[in-house]
Amino acid sequence: MNRDSEYTSPAQITNQHSQGSDRQIPEPPEGWERFKWLGPSFLWMLSAAGSGELLFTPRIAALYGYSLLWALLAAVILKWFINNEVGRFSVCTGATILEGFKQIPGPKNWTIWLILLPQLVVAISTVAGLAGAAATALILVTGGSVQLWTVIIIAVTAAIVFMGQYEVVEKISSYIGIGRTLAVVAAAIFVFPNLRKLAAGLVPQIPPNVQYQEILPWLGFMLAGAAGLMWYSYWVAARGYGAASLKQEQPLDFSQINPEETKKLQGWVTLMSFSNTLAVVGALLAALAFLILGGELLRPKGLVPKEQQVAEILGSLLGDLWGPFGFWFMVAIVFITFCSTTLSVQDGFGRMFADGTQILLQGFGVQNRWTNEKFLQRCYVAGLLAVLPIAIYLIFGEPVALLQIAGGIEAAHIPIVTGLTLYVNHRMLPEKLRPSKLIWGGTVIAGIFFACFAVIYLLQLTGLIGTGGSGS
Repeated sequence: MNRDSEYTSPAQITNQHSQGSDRQIPEPPEGWERFKWLGPSFLWMLSAAGSGELLFTPRIAALYGYSLLWALLAAVILKWFINNEVGRFSVCTGATILEGFKQIPGPKNWTIWLILLPQLVVAISTVAGLAGAAATALILVTGGSVQLWTVIIIAVTAAIVFMGQYEVVEKISSYIGIGRTLAVVAAAIFVFPNLRKLAAGLVPQIPPNVQYQEILPWLGFMLAGAAGLMWYSYWVAARGYGAASLKQEQPLDFSQINPEETKKLQGWVTLMSFSNTLAVVGALLAALAFLILGGELLRPKGLVPKEQQVAEILGSLLGDLWGPFGFWFMVAIVFITFCSTTLSVQDGFGRMFADGTQILLQGFGVQNRWTNEKFLQRCYVAGLLAVLPIAIYLIFGEPVALLQIAGGIEAAHIPIVTGLTLYVNHRMLPEKLRPSKLIWGGTVIAGIFFACFAVIYLLQLTGLIGTGGSGS
């Protein structure tokens, strides 16, 4: 795709490098065939499962019980709207979401800088934190130091992504997501609380002595952070949804497509929404299960998953129910989930930073190996997503704190990604492929929801509003 001009029309974005080709958008799959196309949504769901669901949800339950159940439900449901719009753009144009952001008027590539610079911190902190949390499970089994195992985990997962094993990452993430959800939902049923007690959490409320540095990362990572929402664009493209199936050999030209082609794209958008919905339902079930387990098993004992004790404390969730088997089964879930999430994160960030760097370099007129997207992706996986996280972990060594930093930035970034996505979809997509008023309105509400929590967090951080206690 041409990235040299200041503005490229929707037709140009989808029509370059393809003159004279007669390829058409394929028919969207139907019936049971649709279930073969769920990979991108499962990857999206898994991209924050290790932090949003497995780590922060039990922490929130241990600290505040069920009082923030309403916020959990709102965060998960509202992210469906945002993710749907990100996916819509790539399904309909065949372009990545950063390609869309590039088209927004203003200083050259200002939106790309706005996205990439904060995400540098998120990428390093997230990989270091996730791998460090996974290592707390390994030391319970093998002994040794958390630092050593963290280094090994980062190196191994980076090697898998470096070799371009997207299908491996997709399959691993899908199976783990299903297995983990079934296990924790079954456990939650055993300890299911009084319905009146649980229902009280549906009433919007802010618990006393609340610490927003606990809540904001939780909401930011729940289901997916700002980065995870953008990664969905890359995974949809990699899987070949809609116009992305053309692989730039015959990209779509909106000015020339006929009603039949438009109908096909509508079918692909419907499939993407279906896949997105299944991922949201799965993530919601897992999150509710972890909230119940944390509220019923950790809160009465005053246990909060923290730093080097992440796996040990989370292991007690099932250990209290099923004895030693339950403890070690949960430790295995902790290890596998954090590792698979690390894989998803390295893959997603590698794709996003490679795409963004390619846009920026070509904007400066650079045309050499450094504008090869696959080469750039491997450079980022090896450097930004392996070497730097190892260094940061060895310096700080606190996985929860690292993930809290990343999650806070993610939550604050979500309203920005939401606004930019709504803008490019409205400006670049033909009317028949734009979101309905209902979906558009839900996406706007989603952006406002996360913006409110981000503002309150900043006010608390600067001391303009007080805190009444400490979130362990």
